[in-house]
Amino acid sequence: MKVLICIGHVPDTTSKIRFTDNASKFDKSDIQFIIGPYEELALTRLLDIKDAGTDLHITAVNVGPVETEATLRKALAMGADEAVRVNAEPLDALFTAKQIAEVYKKGTYDFIVTGKESIDYNGGQVDGMIAEILGIPSIPSASKFEIMGSVAKAEREIDGGKEVVEAAFPFVIAAQKGFAIDPRIPGMRGIMAARKKEILVFEPSEQANITKIIHHYLPEAKSACKKVAADNVEELVRLLHEEAKVI
Repeated sequence: MKVLICIGHVPDTTSKIRFTDNASKFDKSDIQFIIGPYEELALTRLLDIKDAGTDLHITAVNVGPVETEATLRKALAMGADEAVRVNAEPLDALFTAKQIAEVYKKGTYDFIVTGKESIDYNGGQVDGMIAEILGIPSIPSASKFEIMGSVAKAEREIDGGKEVVEAAFPFVIAAQKGFAIDPRIPGMRGIMAARKKEILVFEPSEQANITKIIHHYLPEAKSACKKVAADNVEELVRLLHEEAKVI
């Protein structure tokens, strides 16, 4: 059984975010990039399933320029069997989804795994777009996943409860928190082996970008904290009403 897992190349959450070109582009200088947390959990779960005895061949895929190969090599160090990079800047979700769909068509994959969203733009669109392009089922925001012979079972959190679904292969599934307990940490043997593995590079298929980023905005700076004496209830109510406007 072969699985294609989409690996996000995203800034570390501690990074200082800046923009360039009149705030129309993200400034990548001095940024530490990592595997997206949801993709890291997804890969960990696939490796757990493989370790439990399922014959699973795991291919990590990323759409991005050459600098994303460091992130793909971490996926290899974690235990992915091979890696593919589509040599293109992922300018919007549809472009990325179409490129991954083309990679899927070139192989004989049984299913595709993504994270529920990237942690940079938080679009949450790629998994559904891939499924629509390929005409296969989609399981969004799954918190549990297992393979049982010719079908897969997934659990999703829904409003007021949980939903358990089964799907026949092929399908696309998007992982969220809970897909695996903790992300797998690469060992020294895996890191050394990953350095020797070849990353396959595909040139992108011709796809038009239908969206364009006009401007980025940073969050407004937090205002200073105001302290009110414990016995001054009237002042607290006034601040909540006139300044915070929550009552």
